[in-house]
Amino acid sequence: MRTKVTLVLIFLNVALFFFIFKFEHQWRTADAAREARRKVLGPEAANIQSVEVVSATTAANFRLIRERDAWFLTKPLDRWPANPHAVSTILYGLQLLEHETSFTVKDLERNNQTLADFGLDPAKPRLTVTFTSGDAAAGSQAPRQSTSLRIGDSTPDGKRLYVLSPDGTRVHVVNRSLADSLSVPMEQLRSDTLFGVGVFEARSLSLQIAQRTPEAGATTGVGRVRIRRDGTRWTFDAPITARASRTAMEIAIKDLNALRAKAFPASAVSPAPSAAPSMRIALEGTNSRLEVLFLGEPVPAAPGPARAAGAPAATATEFYAQLEGRRALFTVEVPHALLDVLRGAQESLREKHILDFDAAAITAIAIASPLQPNLEPFDLKRIIDTPAGAPRDATREWQLVRRGENPAGPRTMPADPAAMQRLLAQLAGLSARRFKSDAPTSADLEGWGFNRPIREITLATGGGAPPTVLRLGTDANRNVYARVGTANDPGNSIYEVPREILDEFPLAPTAWRDRAVLEPLPATARFSALKLGDLETKQVVYQTAFNAAGEAASSPRDPKALQALLGALRSLRAREYLPGGFTERITAGGDERSWRYLLEATVAVPGSAGTEQTSNLAVHLTERVGGVQQYAGLKELNTVFQLEQPVVDALWSLIYGPRDPGPPPEKKP
Repeated sequence: MRTKVTLVLIFLNVALFFFIFKFEHQWRTADAAREARRKVLGPEAANIQSVEVVSATTAANFRLIRERDAWFLTKPLDRWPANPHAVSTILYGLQLLEHETSFTVKDLERNNQTLADFGLDPAKPRLTVTFTSGDAAAGSQAPRQSTSLRIGDSTPDGKRLYVLSPDGTRVHVVNRSLADSLSVPMEQLRSDTLFGVGVFEARSLSLQIAQRTPEAGATTGVGRVRIRRDGTRWTFDAPITARASRTAMEIAIKDLNALRAKAFPASAVSPAPSAAPSMRIALEGTNSRLEVLFLGEPVPAAPGPARAAGAPAATATEFYAQLEGRRALFTVEVPHALLDVLRGAQESLREKHILDFDAAAITAIAIASPLQPNLEPFDLKRIIDTPAGAPRDATREWQLVRRGENPAGPRTMPADPAAMQRLLAQLAGLSARRFKSDAPTSADLEGWGFNRPIREITLATGGGAPPTVLRLGTDANRNVYARVGTANDPGNSIYEVPREILDEFPLAPTAWRDRAVLEPLPATARFSALKLGDLETKQVVYQTAFNAAGEAASSPRDPKALQALLGALRSLRAREYLPGGFTERITAGGDERSWRYLLEATVAVPGSAGTEQTSNLAVHLTERVGGVQQYAGLKELNTVFQLEQPVVDALWSLIYGPRDPGPPPEKKP
């Protein structure tokens, strides 16, 4: 019994497999054939290389041809770039064209109808589409398959069209979207962009500008400018060798890419823009892709009423133009701002930043004045050694090296970090107001003060490269000019720079000295005594001792001023230094003055075994000069400096009392 059941099941399985293999395969094949029959075109539309549309009712005839990955119009324009979106719509419309119903041409004869009744007269169809197919990589010599498709009238409801098959045996009723894509206006079919080289793929920009006499308009020469890209930098190759501004170049290329063809005149102009251009603009991209635009003469203004007074002036000029390799004549509007940049490219596209350096790579800076050779020479040197445990990019300190006549050799002292940071920022940001000359004569250099520059700033870097030398000169009108080169080659380019830049490069070594006069006291140090004496009257102005808690034994006139003075003494800083060393009399405020006060402080620092080590600080002070100036001197350090404003105010309050008398006393009734 079980054997019979097993055999029956096996038989049923075999029958089921046969049914699936035989009948379902036929169903799928029939569906695929039915689906394929709905497509009007077959494999011939898979790789279209050219499309030509001829209309019997309108003049909107055009021909498209494919070259590599780009499409061009060859009719009515001569090899003009086509709009890729419009071309894609046409190609997809042909490849995906499906009918909703169809009937054979023989059926028309049985019903006493002809193709002309449907607008498909072979002699004069409403619209004919002819396209060729083939392998683009095979070359132009490879045979191409040509296919024609005739499009007739609309159906009575106006929603569909009659289309005759390529073999002429069947009429298809299709959606009218195909006719709409083939009837696109020429303004939408052609591409109006002139340059396709983007900012990031541009490699060079070349300009040839016709130079003409204003009176006769005759061409007297051609100015040539070429700027090439090297990595991230742009450099002039002609007519000079100089750096170009990366920002200005990117803006100019973006403006060139924004140019659009405005109109295509029906008649030619003489001379053609390509034969006698007023400007030739060549933009080169990657893989030696070169695009060239010829600008001819401006388009004459159309006759009409003159521009009313107060009306805004035109912002662009319309030129006749041509593209290299294409005979099509068109017009283009070029903004005046872009014209000014291109015509003055040698200056407008030039890098206005005079110095190009890496601030982190600078190892030494020397500031001198050949016009004043008797000044004390000095250098600003960077401490290269990175402290142990510090990160690689930690800010390295600078030191001031005074190379004056000193038996012990050059004197070294810390440089002011803020001043050094500002110096590097000023050098990096130094920009030209205008470019004076790229080929100065000897008379020019003498007139601009470069025989004996007022400043000579030398920037040294590691690696054995020659130092960069910035020379600043002045003329009779006190205009300031800059020249960048090396010690042996001063450079040919002369730039006019702001006059205020000279104030950023003082020649006194004290201007670069660290404003910290003394090393800051450790946090555990305390003041044990303070004495302020009047050297002129030999009297003590204020004197007190301090306990371990820092409390004063005698109350001053202004306790806040005392705390401010003690805080300043813990980290004594100078507002600015006076040239020279400590002397008994100094020149301050335009007068020679002697020291008026002596400030003495005793500092106690905890030592080992619970003992304290004491040290004395003696600061000579002048009388207050004006409202903000008071000078101090340290005989031990042989230095004189101006005090900062909080210290000046604190000393005034200790000597004379608070400057603010407080609120007026309340009047009693």
